[in-house]
Amino acid sequence: MLRFITRRGALSVLIVVLAVSLLFGMIHMLPGDPASVILGPRATPALRAELNERMGLDRPFIVQLGRFLGNVATGDLGEDPFSRRKVADIVLEQLPFTLTLVFAAIAGATLLGVPLGCYSAIRRGSWLDRLAALLSVAFIAVPSFVVALYALMFFSVQLRWFPAIGAGDSGDLADQARHLVLPAIALGLGWIGYIARLVRASMLEVLEENHVRTARAFGLPERVIIGRYALRIAILPTVTILGLGIGTMLSGALFAEIVFSRPGIGKLLYESVMTRNYPVVMGSVLVTTVFFVACTLASDIVNALLDPRLRESEGR
Repeated sequence: MLRFITRRGALSVLIVVLAVSLLFGMIHMLPGDPASVILGPRATPALRAELNERMGLDRPFIVQLGRFLGNVATGDLGEDPFSRRKVADIVLEQLPFTLTLVFAAIAGATLLGVPLGCYSAIRRGSWLDRLAALLSVAFIAVPSFVVALYALMFFSVQLRWFPAIGAGDSGDLADQARHLVLPAIALGLGWIGYIARLVRASMLEVLEENHVRTARAFGLPERVIIGRYALRIAILPTVTILGLGIGTMLSGALFAEIVFSRPGIGKLLYESVMTRNYPVVMGSVLVTTVFFVACTLASDIVNALLDPRLRESEGR
């Protein structure tokens, strides 16, 4: 197991370095001069040159990239040229809002999608199975930003059940939870159907395997067979998808944070790109990339714990 974790951890570090280097290059290919945006159109060439020198934008690309990666290794993500604050402080202020939204969305989707998929597999061919299939496809087909807009208009504007904007008062958990409901629904609704279909397909395959038939032949209760022998194996593909889904939801969180005016990494990244704030953009990209890779690594480790065959194949 230690060898498995070591190899996957080293691969994860390599992926982060390559991804950040690629995104660093793409950001620097964006049109526009950051110094002109920061200083305004009336800034003199001397002021623009001074700011470019202070931000390191006058140096070759390779030098800028090497300097950025070296600073990251020491925990320095740079300085915001507008507020003169550390980028790490700005990003870490916004990160909890996005993580709360993402984990609330994926938790709700898992709690609804896994039982729905299990029931559809157990009651295969029933009218409830067909209804679950219809709802699952419908949930997957609707984009998250469309769900966000309609949820805002219906539940906030018309019914007034939930707040329309913001993240709630600091320290008031009940108010924060009420502000979290609609964004979490908008972000996680499509994943309910995706998880349900994946669990159903896996369960149907596992229920036909010999160890399940043997358990039934020994007269074990059906709930024990489903929970202990079938679901434990059928859940493996879902665990992998959840690791990817948590990272993928970071991009969907951008729409939810904009529509519901919530603070978060997505909204911070959008505003930073619009103002050509390179240090904050790269700090936000780095944090989201590390989070995405960490979620994938965690899903691989959980799969290895649930299925010893993965550890054995890695050892070979």
